[in-house]
Amino acid sequence: MLELSLHILDIVENSTRAGATTVYITVVEDNARDILSIEVRDNGSGMSEDIVAKVLDPFYTTKTVRKVGLGLPMIAQAAERTEGNFTLESKGGEGTRVAAEFKFSHIDRQPLGDIISTLITLIAGNMDVDFIYRHQHNNRVFILDTREVKKEIEGVPINHVEVLQFLRQHIQEGLEEIGAEA
Repeated sequence: MLELSLHILDIVENSTRAGATTVYITVVEDNARDILSIEVRDNGSGMSEDIVAKVLDPFYTTKTVRKVGLGLPMIAQAAERTEGNFTLESKGGEGTRVAAEFKFSHIDRQPLGDIISTLITLIAGNMDVDFIYRHQHNNRVFILDTREVKKEIEGVPINHVEVLQFLRQHIQEGLEEIGAEA
C-alpha cells in the first residue's frame, strides 16, 4: 500500500467484518514532536490472545478467500521503517485497537494520501456503522461524528449521494481549516 489512508481502509474493513458498530479513527500530525500517528479502535468481536499473537505473520489470515493476511504486517513494517512503532490490542468480545506511529519527517514515511475518499468510501459502504473521525494537526482539531450527521439528516440514508457530497466538502473544509495533510 502506497498511502497510509489505504492502511486505514484495510483496518476499518477488518473492524466491520468483525461486527463493529462504532469505529474511532484518529490521525495526529504533531510537527513539534515530528510524529504522525494513526489509531483505529472498534467495538467489534475482537480477537483471542492466540490470534493476536499470529496476525502480524503475513502467512496467517482468518479470511477464507486468500491464504495470506498482509494488512497488519504491512502497516507495522511501515511504522518501524520510519523509526516509529506499532501496537495491536484486542480482547475477544470487546473490540480491537490498532495504533501506528511514524516519524513525520522520515524519508520513508508514506503520505497520508486521500483520507477524504477513504472516509467517504467507509461511510458509503457501511451505513449501519458509526464513524468518529478525529484529525489533529498540532493544536487544532477537526472531528466528524456520523452519529451527529445521522441525527441532522432525519431518516435520509447517510449513503445518499447528496449527503456524501456534503460530507466530502465538509471534511475537505475541516481539514483545510486546521492545516492538515490531505
